[in-house]
Amino acid sequence: MSHQSQPVLSATGLFTPAERISNEELVASFNRYVALYNRDKAAAIAAGEIPALTESSVEFIEKASGIGSRHVVDKAGILDPAHMAPRLRERGNDELSILAEIGVAAAKDALARAGRDAADVDAVLCAASNMQRPYPAMAIEIQQALGIDGFAFDMNVACSSATFGIQTAADYVRAGHAKSVLVVNPEICSGHLNWRDRDSHFIFGDVATAILIEDKGLAPAGHWDILGTKLKTVFSNNIRNNFGFLNRAHGGIDQSGPKTDKLFVQEGRKVFKEVVPMVAAMIVDEMAKLGLEGADMRRLWLHQANTNMNRLIAQRVLGHEASDDESPTVLDTYGNTSSAGSIIAFHLHHDDMQADDTGLICSFGAGYSAGTVFVRKT
Repeated sequence: MSHQSQPVLSATGLFTPAERISNEELVASFNRYVALYNRDKAAAIAAGEIPALTESSVEFIEKASGIGSRHVVDKAGILDPAHMAPRLRERGNDELSILAEIGVAAAKDALARAGRDAADVDAVLCAASNMQRPYPAMAIEIQQALGIDGFAFDMNVACSSATFGIQTAADYVRAGHAKSVLVVNPEICSGHLNWRDRDSHFIFGDVATAILIEDKGLAPAGHWDILGTKLKTVFSNNIRNNFGFLNRAHGGIDQSGPKTDKLFVQEGRKVFKEVVPMVAAMIVDEMAKLGLEGADMRRLWLHQANTNMNRLIAQRVLGHEASDDESPTVLDTYGNTSSAGSIIAFHLHHDDMQADDTGLICSFGAGYSAGTVFVRKT
């Protein structure tokens, strides 16, 4: 190459499912399930053999998370008290998988925003929490559907998958192995959420995002220079999902049964206590290495899991309570969308940024895993 390859962020893309569940709808469905459960188990509850279930409320959800609603791929199945999971038709092997379908939609949006054709892309990374199968890789299916000649693979670092994908893509560009890399984050989180668990039934939504990482020499005007990236993992069982290809399909889930660990489970208070200081320290340390201070940060696009976590992290990074402009949230309308959350925040809240404005894309979650991507508008 005629110049040293410098990776930049050219564009992002977003696919939002059409169906949406409000907190009011979710609570009505959950409380109907609770009433049915307590009625059916009345004898065992009266005998003290099992506890009665407790109703949820809109106030509880909003205080615990800041979430107001979420988009999902199948609303009816989730809100059915007798089912409480998305009903998705199993597609044939010759049909495009649903995860690939929404990933392709987000990828096309990113390519269009960058003025780029699929033929210009060298690689596809599908970086997400919940792959619908072990193989063939979702990334290769997305690559084929887009008509990209190159290579592709899946990667899973739970809620940090997108930022880990960005650093991986940037490394490929920097090393000269690719000039243009699509990082795609299709997240159908509703399929692994236990909608019968009061402590977590409100958390997740479905979405897909995409990020185009390219060599600066061919990037469009108005792209984002990547100032630096940092990844960190520390093993923890406090966020876990045991469902995988070594397990047979979980079928029906009983609230008190042994199979609930095949869905999303977490120790929320422990996660809050342990992750907030870890992520805040990681960001501040990396800022120091890059010669940045809180006053230099125009905007933080943080992982969209919990408003209270983001408030504390942003305060540590900026040195003051962050405004909605400094640390925008999409939790109120999208819920927690795992790896896609910080990318949605960036996608929807960056058009007003000026040349030389500096920002941070940051994600954190199960693993524990955390990733930071510092960017500057050109």
